[in-house]
Amino acid sequence: MVTQMEKRDKGQRQHKEASGKGIQECISCDVKNCYYHDSSNYCTAEQINVGPGSALSSAETLCTTFRPKSE
Repeated sequence: MVTQMEKRDKGQRQHKEASGKGIQECISCDVKNCYYHDSSNYCTAEQINVGPGSALSSAETLCTTFRPKSE
């Protein structure tokens, strides 16, 4: 029996092979207008940067890797 994780991993490998982009396997992304967002809701950036330097809650953080798709 194939587990859900095995299905996801297979899909990620297929996507990486097809697109030439790597997928951050544990970084989900819902920002559809980001250049690094893929159709499976994963981030394809090679590195993720989150800022600012200090925060008291998750609401005070943001992804500084974000790049609009139009760039």
